[in-house]
Amino acid sequence: MNQITVKLSVFLAQLSKHIFSMAARALREKRILITGASSGIGRDLAIQLGAAGARLVIAARRAEKLADLVTEIESSGGHAIARVADVTFDEDRKKLLAQCQDDLGGLDILINNAGVGAMGRFDEADPQRLRQVFEVNFFALAEMTRAALTMLKNGDDALIVNISSVLGHRGAPLKSEYSASKFAVHGFSDAIRAELAGDGVEVLLVSPSTTDSEFFDSAIEDDTKKDWKKRGAMSPEAVAAKTIRAMRKRRHEIILTFGGRILVWLDRMIPGLANRIMAKFGQ
Repeated sequence: MNQITVKLSVFLAQLSKHIFSMAARALREKRILITGASSGIGRDLAIQLGAAGARLVIAARRAEKLADLVTEIESSGGHAIARVADVTFDEDRKKLLAQCQDDLGGLDILINNAGVGAMGRFDEADPQRLRQVFEVNFFALAEMTRAALTMLKNGDDALIVNISSVLGHRGAPLKSEYSASKFAVHGFSDAIRAELAGDGVEVLLVSPSTTDSEFFDSAIEDDTKKDWKKRGAMSPEAVAAKTIRAMRKRRHEIILTFGGRILVWLDRMIPGLANRIMAKFGQ
């Protein structure tokens, strides 16, 4: 073998050893903050992480749903504290982190799950729609992360989980604002993963496809008259389970469905075909 081949073989052997020597992340007793926890993916993440022995602060805007969720988690032996909060407000973000410090003694895992959608043609939308989507899906997520970093750097096996979308890999017509916000989350996650590599803070990007939840019912706006709740949508329980599995396995990014992976592959390998397929959905 020539010198380049030898060096490549050594590198691959070291990489393989590093990957397989990494211990799975333990979740028992981990101090976790989950935003957007009152329904859908966030709710099921809270239930499953509570059952795994994590200590939770759960946040959302709906007090009654949060109270019911705490009761369900604690009835199964879990530990959860609810905090009504709107993550687009700086004061609410600070109060959430203060709650983590006061009641949990710190923070090990931040799960940025809060998000909103909007459906309709971009050229017919009020500019405010774009700003509303970005306020929740990107700016709140980024600023929640910024505010939590000091605590996370002092945490135990720290992790940031950003719940994004397959539309953060390939945009879709009639969901332009949402797609753009999730592309921003994707880029942000990749960038801070590299920045925080030396600080002991890992970053996981989760990209579900359509999920059977309240997402479309609570959209900011929908003037398409389409039925977005398609058959075969993934359940929030399944999304949560796959996310938690990725957290344990120290994955950096997961695309949750076969169809989602095909869409991303098609967009990268045959973009012209992907464009033609997507154009049909915009008609």
